[in-house]
Amino acid sequence: MINAAPVNDGLPFSPAADRNKGPWLAVLASLLPPAARVLEIASGTGQHAAHCGAAQPAWQWQPSEREAAALPAIAARCAGLPNVATPVQIDVLALPWAATPPGARFDALVAMNLLHIAPWSVCAALMQGAAQHVVVGGLLIVYGPFIVDGLATAAGNLSFDADLRARDPLWGLRRQDDVMRAARAVGLQHEQSMAMPANNLSLVFRLSR
Repeated sequence: MINAAPVNDGLPFSPAADRNKGPWLAVLASLLPPAARVLEIASGTGQHAAHCGAAQPAWQWQPSEREAAALPAIAARCAGLPNVATPVQIDVLALPWAATPPGARFDALVAMNLLHIAPWSVCAALMQGAAQHVVVGGLLIVYGPFIVDGLATAAGNLSFDADLRARDPLWGLRRQDDVMRAARAVGLQHEQSMAMPANNLSLVFRLSR
C-alpha cells in the first residue's frame, strides 16, 4: 500500500518504493532460497514485484492489492516477467483470502509499508492469513517503521506517526512487541528484526506449526 504519483510512462510511481527497492531485495535475497514462491500483500504500484521478479527469475512472485483498480497498473509494470503472476485482489481483513487457490502455500509472505497505514485489525488478519498460506517453516517478512520498547524513536518517525494519526486516528506506527504478540498467537515465531534505511525495520517471522 503505497501513496503514488504518476510518471511519464503513465503508471503510478512511488519515489519511496524506488529508493528502498534495493535494500528490500537484499533482505529478501538473504532470507529466501534461490527458488521461492512469494505472496506479496499490498503491492501498491508493483515496483517491488517488478524489481524483485527481474532480479530473481527463479522466484515465483504473486502480487496483490486491496483495490481492484490498482491491479491493471501492477500487471502492466510486471509485463514481460514470466515469474510474476497476474496480480490478484486481496483484502487482508476478508478472511479467508478467496483470491488465493484453496490450499495454496508459499515459501514467504511479504508486506511492505502496510501496518502503519491501516487499522490495527489488519495486523491480526495479516498474521492469520500468513499462517494459512505459508508453508510450515516458511517466512512472514514485514517492513516499515515501528516503535521498539526501550529504544528512542527517531524524531522523523515520531513526526510521521503524528501525521498519520491526524489523517486517520486508526493509523499510526505499531509497537514491535504488539506485532510480535499477534504473530505468536498463530504460530509465527519472531526470528530477527533487521535495521533498514530511514529508520525502518524488517521483522522476520517463521511459521512453526
